[in-house]
Amino acid sequence: MQDMAAEIEALQGWVGRSEVVEDEAALPVVRRLAALLDRDAMAFRRGDALPEGWHAVFFGPVTPQSQLGPDGHPRKGDFLPPVPLPRRMFAGRRIRFLAPLPVGAELRRTSTIAAVTPKTGRSGRMVFVRVDHSIEAEGRVVVTEEHDIVYREEAAKAAGAAAAPPPAPVPLPEPSATEVYAPDTVTLFRYSAVTFNGHRIHYDQPYTTQEEGYPGLVVNGGLTALRLCELAKRQLPEGRIGRLAVRNVRPFFVGRRGELRCRQDADGRLLLWALDEAGRPVAEGEAAA
Repeated sequence: MQDMAAEIEALQGWVGRSEVVEDEAALPVVRRLAALLDRDAMAFRRGDALPEGWHAVFFGPVTPQSQLGPDGHPRKGDFLPPVPLPRRMFAGRRIRFLAPLPVGAELRRTSTIAAVTPKTGRSGRMVFVRVDHSIEAEGRVVVTEEHDIVYREEAAKAAGAAAAPPPAPVPLPEPSATEVYAPDTVTLFRYSAVTFNGHRIHYDQPYTTQEEGYPGLVVNGGLTALRLCELAKRQLPEGRIGRLAVRNVRPFFVGRRGELRCRQDADGRLLLWALDEAGRPVAEGEAAA
């Protein structure tokens, strides 16, 4: 335990570390994402403004195959700190859309480790790493984003720590818009392919159930956030948003039938939820024009 505490304390030296990555808002990638979202892929042309939230498919990791970890993620200790906990998941994001991002534009993303925070919860010990991103297109910043990445104990230890009953559900306000949310395995494959996400919990059933301890394939948190973003945009007169925040609450699994919900409050802010088959939130968020 003391060794673990010392290792986590040493990770504070990673705060402030940065990396710069270049990419292109390539038209074929945009069209593939449009197809995934059941949009007319051929309606998009170079120079069009990229729909808000779609930038998530760029800057996919290009880590050599030999440098991937057993979970399919790039090994820790390059840019991300070497957190001494084995299970890694995306916990949430906060995004500001500052200017249109043109399809076809050359992109540059500067990422900085902003914080390393240890916590203890019902699922055991955790470490949260916050990474701040700034994305430039054609010489100006178009998107800023904060990512929260959570590292957790191995499944057997987490299962023991999670023996306490979950808190009672909190009643949600009546939604103003809803839609069914039931991603299948093909949806997960296509999303992981377009984002070049190798995390095995999204496609490798034996690994997911036997090594990570989940009951089934886990729906990508990024896909849920994207679908909530699309629902939010449909509730606004011009179909555009200026900021979005989404926090992942619990895993959602393939083969389950959930729901996306949106409610607009008095000041125009959109409150967002993704619910699982039992009506429990798997993600919560908000958006505004």
